[in-house]
Amino acid sequence: MDNGKEIRWVGSAHEDLLAFPRDARKDAGFQLGKIQAGIEPTDWKPFDNLGAGAKELRITDASGVFRVIYVAKFAEAVYVLHCFRKTTPSTGKRDKSIAAARYRAVRNAREAEK
Repeated sequence: MDNGKEIRWVGSAHEDLLAFPRDARKDAGFQLGKIQAGIEPTDWKPFDNLGAGAKELRITDASGVFRVIYVAKFAEAVYVLHCFRKTTPSTGKRDKSIAAARYRAVRNAREAEK
């Protein structure tokens, strides 16, 4: 079976996702699989203030609220920028800053490859 686009983890995003509780981690993996296949995930919102095409995957389960910020607009891969537990109603400055820096790193690396 063709899984579509490759997933590329930026910074500590993969390790951060692995630190999610089991059910949240499984849901995140399932939703990322849908994104890889070009299928819209169950619960997401645009996060364009980071950069064009950035999105926030929203996961809620009994153990808390979790977010996976990613970019799927590039043909070669889905870039997972940041994974974290959300503890406030709005996304914190630190999490936005991490995701923005990683988005810039992806954009710069792609430009350097051209």
